This record gives sequence, C-alpha cells and structure tokens, in this order.
Amino acid sequence: MTQTTAVVAPTLAEFEAAHKIVAQVAIETPVLHSNFLSNLVGQKVYLKCENLQRTGAYKLRGAFNRMTKLTPAERRKGVVAASAGNHAQGVALAAKKLGIKATIFMPVGASLPKFQATQNYGAQVVLEGAVFAETLKAAQAYAAKKGAIFIPPYDHIDVVTGQGTVGLEILDQVPDVETIIVSIGGGGLAAGVAVAAKLKAKAAGKKIRVIGVQSANAASYVPSIKAGKPVEIVTQRTIADGIAVAKPGRIPFELISKHIDKVVTVTEDEIAKALVVMLERSKQVVEPAGVASVAALMSGAIKPKGTTVCVLSGGNIDPLLMQKIIGYGLSASERYTTISVMLPDRPGQLVKTAQAVAAAQGNVVEVLHTRHGEGLEIGEVELRLSVETMGHEHRDRVIKALKDAGLKPRIAQN
Repeated sequence: MTQTTAVVAPTLAEFEAAHKIVAQVAIETPVLHSNFLSNLVGQKVYLKCENLQRTGAYKLRGAFNRMTKLTPAERRKGVVAASAGNHAQGVALAAKKLGIKATIFMPVGASLPKFQATQNYGAQVVLEGAVFAETLKAAQAYAAKKGAIFIPPYDHIDVVTGQGTVGLEILDQVPDVETIIVSIGGGGLAAGVAVAAKLKAKAAGKKIRVIGVQSANAASYVPSIKAGKPVEIVTQRTIADGIAVAKPGRIPFELISKHIDKVVTVTEDEIAKALVVMLERSKQVVEPAGVASVAALMSGAIKPKGTTVCVLSGGNIDPLLMQKIIGYGLSASERYTTISVMLPDRPGQLVKTAQAVAAAQGNVVEVLHTRHGEGLEIGEVELRLSVETMGHEHRDRVIKALKDAGLKPRIAQN
C-alpha cells in the first residue's frame, strides 16, 4: 500500500513571509461593517471583501505564492492551469507579473467575461472539454507533453499558505474577531485561513472559531470528515459553481479536519437570498460561491459568538447569470411572486383582478393572459401575474385580497 506523507501545517512565520510575497501583487482588501447582518444576528458582523481583490477573487494569492517558489529552470518551462474562472485569472495575472508564460485550459462553455479577462492578463487560453473533468485532463496532458509546471487550484501547500494570508489580514483589521466564516470548495482558502488565523490569534493570547460553508448540492467535506478521508461524491447542479468540488484536496482536507471547527451547508435559495442582500444592503457584487458565508449566517446554520467576519471570496459573476439569480433570490425571499388565476373568459375580469392586487398594495410587473393553458376548460382563461411584494405577510395579503374578490388564485411555479 502506498503511504502518503502527513501534511505539515505552515507556521505563523511562513504565513507572514507569504504575506510579504503576496503583497507584491495582491491588495489588502477592505473589511466592511454590515449593519444589516449585525442587527439580524445580534453580533457585530464584518465582511472581508475578497470580491474586490485584483482579478476579482482571492485565488491570486495562492497562485502567486506558489509560482514565486519555482526555480528559474521551471519558470522557463511555463505554467499550466485548468479553471472555469477565478483560478484561471489568478494564475494568468501571477504569470504576467513574474514574466512566466501561462497556458490556461478552460471548458468550452466558460463564461465570456472570464475567458476575456484571462486572455487580457496575457495568458494563452485553450477551450477544451464539455465538462471540467475533461478540461483538467487536457491541461495535465499538455503539462506532461510540454514539461510545463501544473499549478493546482488548492491541493498544494504553497497555494494554501498564500490563501491563508486572508486570515492574517482579518486578524489585523478586526482584532476582536471571534468567528470567521469561509466558503469551502476544494478547501485551499478555508484551510489556509483556519490555520493562519488561529496561529495569529494564539500568538495574541486569543482563541477563535473558523467555520466552513459548502453548497448543499456539492458538500464533499461533510461525508469526508465523517469518513476521516477525502470522499468523492456526485455533485448536483448548483449556482455556487465556484465551490462545486466533488472530492476534497488531500492537503486542504488534512488541515481542515484538524483546524476547522465546523462545516455547514446552505441551499440554493439561501445562497440566492444572500446575494441579493449583499447587492441591496452592502452594495457588493459577490458571486454565489463567494456569498456562501453570508448565506450560512442568514439561514441560521451558524449561530455566531461574538464579533464575526464573513469572507466574500469572489465577485466574478456573469451579468446574465446575476440577472437570473437576482430574480431567483427575490422569489425565494417572497418579494417577487407569480400568481395564477383561472378566470371566466368575459370582459372585466382583468380589471377586477388588477383592482384586488392594487387594494393590497401589490405591484404587478408582468401579466400573461392565455386561453391555452394546461387544465383550462372551454370559456376559461389563465391569468399569470408577476407581483412585487414585501415578503411573506404581504404576499399572503395579496392572495387574500384576490380570494376576497371572489377569485381563485394559486402560487405558480416559475
């Protein structure tokens, strides 16, 4: 049986050295206080805005730290990476700063903004593979053929150390922090933050909790921690594609198993709601994977103790996807509801319906009137109303107003 070497966690000195290296290319992202979240959970809550990092995500830190460790001979060979987005951009910019040729493999369906951004950082982009597994295989084959150095997104100690510099900054910016919440995909960020933050806190004579968050549709760490080893799962489709990893990285898993206090999951609805809250309340554009920490707080999956920092790990989101998720999030928050009303096909029924909605202060934003809906009888029409409401109670008032008007409304599936 092949024996794997136990993972040795980086020391505080190693994290601090990495921070000096990372500072050559990455900015110290701001920490913002969130009144909304603080009032919601009854504790001071701050947001560590890695969505404002160069390239739009924390990935630049780990990629740059790893690539500075390459020998001159390795740098001449160039680097290769496989990524659908954030890691691609981090490697591309790091390579540009270090004068290294970068070849990035992306799936054929990669979003145009991420593809263009990666190219604009100077990398050669190769679109290959209908799914990411095929893209990764192609990148590794290219690295083997060309002798180029493969830069992994999370499963390397230098990458983990670079990502951990986020934890050092949090302790400097919010000295009284007691809980840090961070999303987990492969685990590089969570592992680095957990180890670095706890080492720095211990040096200051304090203890902190670090809690990881995964999408419920791609929660590979939950069964892995239970099994005591990385377990591969079949992921379900999730809007948080940036953390949809089927199997934990070996190195991050060992560190997370020892240093993360808890791993929780959040649903698609909870992620979408959190994204809308960040837009409305904090004026922050955050991708679904990057807002998982906030979703865990809002959903009650985490009960914060003392001052809490949520890491917003990235902000790279396709505008078209954002449009869909905003609608999804508003619907999940019961602020945008589609109501179906079956009506007799005679004059005055549309007016009657509109008056009932108006009486309950609902705002109709879209109307679909059809004589051809499923289940309609002859002489009957279906009216589908998209209505803006202010939450659950207001939505119920709109439904009651329609019923009081003698109509038969039902909440329609979007």
